[in-house]
Amino acid sequence: MTTATHTDTDIQIRDAVERWLDWDAEVDATGIGVAAQEGIVTLTGTIDTYAGKLAAERAAKRVAGVRGIANDLEVRLMLDRSDVDIARDAVDALSLLSAIPQGIQAIVHKGYVTLTGNVHWIYQKQHAERAVRHVRGVRGVFNHVLVTPPATAGDVRQRIVKALQDDADVDARHVTVTVSANTAKLNGTVSSWLQRESAERAAASAPGITHVDNQIRVEPRDWGVEQDLIC
Repeated sequence: MTTATHTDTDIQIRDAVERWLDWDAEVDATGIGVAAQEGIVTLTGTIDTYAGKLAAERAAKRVAGVRGIANDLEVRLMLDRSDVDIARDAVDALSLLSAIPQGIQAIVHKGYVTLTGNVHWIYQKQHAERAVRHVRGVRGVFNHVLVTPPATAGDVRQRIVKALQDDADVDARHVTVTVSANTAKLNGTVSSWLQRESAERAAASAPGITHVDNQIRVEPRDWGVEQDLIC
């Protein structure tokens, strides 16, 4: 009986992920295969952009019941670009965002971009990665930017807790926060992967935080893959 229930659930999750992929305008789902087993979703096949690969992953995370994702999609470009062209566009993309300080470098090898440099905030590191992932021809991004913050404010933990409580995308009732040096550690449970990521982003926005140790578990309390779908 237990095995049958799990099988039915996996089929529901797989079907819901496929619907999200078809609905998402950023994803060309024609070459994507979806499998689900015990809440773990595996994406296989090919896609034409790195941004599309990440968009497919985000779409899968929206489905209730998804506990983890193996993104095995291969980025297969319709038209190859030289590393020089990709590097030039990556530098331009970084320079257009005022939130990203000067000094961030983009090194390109066979379509893979490596970012290096120093910033004061985690969100600046994240913005730098988002800026280059949409550059045409990019196959992947390695973000080695270092976060070297100014002095940590004394009320960082309280500010993170308040941010979680104010975030409409997070049910913070079952989440606990501890802060040690420049690291924020999150524990507890949420009902979806999307809430888990939103909690991490909220913690990363706190002053002086350079790393978020996200130990939050995804445990759907009222399971139903259709509840997160837009009607």
